[in-house]
Amino acid sequence: MDNSGRLGPAIGLSAGQSQLLVSLLLLLTRVQPGTHVAAREHISYVPQLSNDTLAGRLTLSTFTLEQPLGQFSSHNISDLDTIWLVVALSNATQSFTAPRTNQDIPAPANFSQRGYYLTLRANRALYQARGQLHVLRIGNDTHCQPTKIGCNHPLPGPGPYRVKFLVMNDEGPVAETKWSSDTRLQQAQALRAVPGPQSPGTVVIIAILSILLAVLLTVLLAVLIYTCFNSCRSTSLSGPEEAGSVRRYTTHLAFSTPAEGAS
Repeated sequence: MDNSGRLGPAIGLSAGQSQLLVSLLLLLTRVQPGTHVAAREHISYVPQLSNDTLAGRLTLSTFTLEQPLGQFSSHNISDLDTIWLVVALSNATQSFTAPRTNQDIPAPANFSQRGYYLTLRANRALYQARGQLHVLRIGNDTHCQPTKIGCNHPLPGPGPYRVKFLVMNDEGPVAETKWSSDTRLQQAQALRAVPGPQSPGTVVIIAILSILLAVLLTVLLAVLIYTCFNSCRSTSLSGPEEAGSVRRYTTHLAFSTPAEGAS
């Protein structure tokens, strides 16, 4: 016996009315054509870091990815769909929720709170296999405001980070790739002294250098003393002669003046 026979008497409806009610409920719960939300397509592509030979592959606030060339050719993806790069902390990937609308897209300013944000807005025309550009640098824009959606703001710390590509249209997410592996940025390191005792060879080298330095300082001091002694000696020999000649010349003038007056 079908449940509609029991539903009618329970709510005071006849069998015909209850059958009609069940049909209406089924009609209302059925997904109508043109309003359904298609299942999100999962692309088996894993984002990869760029080649090791590329300069600046990893820095203190950026890292560089290979472009996902030719990965968005599915018939479910339109040329008008937006392709975002999701940047997340490794421990925030499990809590990531794809935004349903453009207003829900998190900006870099939300990173400290959510642990992820969306950046590098593009479309699949930019990721064609014949594309000229082959890398994407994450965190490369130092001029955009972190509150702006899509801003490629420098990364705030060493990570680790994981990324994936998310395709969206006006109705929500359409497709997504897999998460990348962990990426750790470079870290500034302070210089530290080598701990532990010095080896015998190091001690000998330090002793020899100290002796050579002492000898060099002694020689320089001796040269300085010798130069000063010669300079001072030359000055003392010439001084009295000049002073004596000046006194004799002054005395002669003093005695000659009265003699002329007397005559």
